[in-house]
Amino acid sequence: MTKTLDRFNTTDELPAATTVVIIGGGIVGVSAALTLAERNIPVVLIEKGHVAGEQSSRNLGWVRKTSRHAADIPLAMAADRLWSEMPERVGHSLGYQQAGIMFLAKDDEQMATHEAWLNSVKSFDLDSTLLSSAQVDQRVPGGKGNWVGGIYTGSDGRAEPSDAVPMMAKAAIEKGAIIIQHCAVRMLSTSGGKVSGVVTEKGEIRCEQVLLASGAWSRRFLGNHGISLPTLPVICSVMRTKPMEGPTDIAVGAPDFSFRKHQDGGFIVTQRGALDAPITLDHFTVGWRYLEQLRAQRRFLRVSMGRYFFKDLALKRRWKADSVSPFERIRTMNPAVNPALNHEAMTNLRDAWPIFNNAELAEAWAGLIDITPDSNPVIDHVKAIPGLTLATGFSGHGFGTGPAAGQLAADLVSNAAPLIDPSPYRFDRF
Repeated sequence: MTKTLDRFNTTDELPAATTVVIIGGGIVGVSAALTLAERNIPVVLIEKGHVAGEQSSRNLGWVRKTSRHAADIPLAMAADRLWSEMPERVGHSLGYQQAGIMFLAKDDEQMATHEAWLNSVKSFDLDSTLLSSAQVDQRVPGGKGNWVGGIYTGSDGRAEPSDAVPMMAKAAIEKGAIIIQHCAVRMLSTSGGKVSGVVTEKGEIRCEQVLLASGAWSRRFLGNHGISLPTLPVICSVMRTKPMEGPTDIAVGAPDFSFRKHQDGGFIVTQRGALDAPITLDHFTVGWRYLEQLRAQRRFLRVSMGRYFFKDLALKRRWKADSVSPFERIRTMNPAVNPALNHEAMTNLRDAWPIFNNAELAEAWAGLIDITPDSNPVIDHVKAIPGLTLATGFSGHGFGTGPAAGQLAADLVSNAAPLIDPSPYRFDRF
């Protein structure tokens, strides 16, 4: 995990009852807790490890609309507004800046992809624009990449994951939410076919509604209740440089690397063109749903079958309320960094912008991402279990929309008017 993650202490006392229980202390669960607390709705968020310990602190920190599915743009636009308001809501800077995001094209085919995306979102009147090679050089000087062009959205930006989510959680507590860390929710309690509470390793909490926002763990939790959520894991390796002079404040995504400025003056770098894809048992049960996605993105995946397969296989898929759950076995998913991918990223970056020849490594980490068949999340009620709502499956781009996704989930849980039309995120589309 990242060295910079802001850890903090919370209560160990489990209340007997509340109105809403949130399972998972990532950005979506924390945002939902903050929203509900501001509405004076009693809420308890329960995290098996510590807040933001997994992907919510391990992501790149990008807050973008560029290259999202058209159906996902309204949520991203709502998130822009909520990010801009968040420092006032939580009383602390979260490192949010609309410094712009640029995606580069090395050939005409890639440029055509950017143009096709721009045409697909014309109705949203975004500030995205296509760039020529000269315009790329003007915005990000000192490059040697010979780019055909790119696409740039000035209103896109970044925030600091290791600060943002903990600060939002602290604000939620100040506004009345209860957050309990190092406590696993083992399963739901039901009465009359509806949710009536959750059973944790420390006891039971009665409640009226449950929001499951536990990222890559959601599939296993639901599976124990006989519900199949199709998600598969991929692992992204990331590095942060020590403070250095760089070419721009704009976040830049090339086909085989990306970089963005960190608040300490260093840069967050990754191999944007490659993800580790460890084979699991789930690939043999739901993998067929991903065939279309695999055909389009196979070149990005470094598929392997090794230690991760057997570690995953050793974790229970069925358990009872009085037995130790997988969430107690692994408090924090901490996948191994792939040094080869990080080396590729830095080599490619240095070839494109030689100023990074001066970069020194400050830290490296990896995060596990849960991918859905269409790369969009589920934010919806579960009809089979009244009182259960999902906000999960964000497929590696949930940090940017996290504040809006959490608010939308809070809307659904509390039967309020939804922030945006939630239909693109319905569960039954699978």
